[in-house]
Amino acid sequence: MSKAQTLRTGHVGLNVTDMERSLAFYREVFDFEVMAEGKDEGRRWAFLGREDRLMITLWQQSEGTFRPDAPGLHHLSFQVGTMGEVDATAEVLRSLGTEFAHDGVVPHGEGAESGGIFFTDPDGTRLEIYAPTGADPSAAPTPGAPTCGFF
Repeated sequence: MSKAQTLRTGHVGLNVTDMERSLAFYREVFDFEVMAEGKDEGRRWAFLGREDRLMITLWQQSEGTFRPDAPGLHHLSFQVGTMGEVDATAEVLRSLGTEFAHDGVVPHGEGAESGGIFFTDPDGTRLEIYAPTGADPSAAPTPGAPTCGFF
């Protein structure tokens, strides 16, 4: 029996503490559509995507906030086509009072063309939106380490 030959990420499931708050955030920031939703008490969930492609599932089955010191998800990254899209999303995030890990768009590493913004969702889950080119090739926030490490 051979291993999977065609492999790509399907969707990512995230635990959230407040479905309404998280739905509002992910719809506003990423322009996701609610593809399906479960509203039963104690079993809240939502499938979010674009153009009939499932990208994120939200599960309201947790308490507290994201813990970067615990095993599991490190961060979730989304690639866009242009730095203009990164900048436009940063403006939306600022209007929502979102916490950023770094001030503005930063390169992925020393002199890198790729870069983006690094921020958290309402539950503290670390997120990234980046473009493969167009970042100011200035010094990275942490010399000698990838910026997406959230160092």
